[in-house]
Amino acid sequence: MAFNVNEFAGALKAGGARPSLFQVQITNPINGVGDAQVPFMCKAAQIPEATLSALDVPYFGRNIKIAGTRTFAEWSPTIINDEDFAIRNAMEQWSNAINSFQGNINNAGGTAPSLYKANAQVTQFGKTGDILRVYDFVGIFPTTVAAIDLGWENGDAIEEFQVTFAYDYWQVSGGQTGNAGGI
Repeated sequence: MAFNVNEFAGALKAGGARPSLFQVQITNPINGVGDAQVPFMCKAAQIPEATLSALDVPYFGRNIKIAGTRTFAEWSPTIINDEDFAIRNAMEQWSNAINSFQGNINNAGGTAPSLYKANAQVTQFGKTGDILRVYDFVGIFPTTVAAIDLGWENGDAIEEFQVTFAYDYWQVSGGQTGNAGGI
C-alpha cells in the first residue's frame, strides 16, 4: 500500500499522548517534608518498564525459549532543587536512615523493609486534563541521590538532581486507558 498521510492521521485518534503531561508523587517514610513539593518539582520521570526474561532450553541441538522471571528496572525521576533543599534533604535523610553515612548502620528504626520502603505514583494526563493512566510503584527506596552539578557558567539555570529508586514492582491503578490486563 502506498503512503497515505490521512490514514496515519486517522489512526492517531486523540492526537497522541504528550510526554509533558504528567505528575509524580513520592511518599517518603523517613522525612515527608518534601512530599507536597514533589508534584511541582519533579520535572522528568519515566513510565516504568518491565522485562520478562527468556530461558533457553536445549533439546536435541536446538533451543526453545520459555518465559523466565520478571524484573523491574530502576526508576530515576529528575527533581528541581529549590533554595530550601526540602526534597534533596528528605531524600538524603531517607538514604541515611537505610544505611548511615558515618556508621554503616540502619537508622530507620529497625531493619524491617517496611520501615524504609514506600510508594510512588506517576499520573499521565490527557490534553483535556483527564487522567489517562496511573502507575503505582510499590516498595520503593532510594539507591542513589545523584550529584548536583555546580559551575560559574550556569548563572541562568536552576539546580536539578536525580534520585534512583529500586522497587518491588509496579501496577496500573487507574485512568481511562484500562489497567493492562488487571495488573
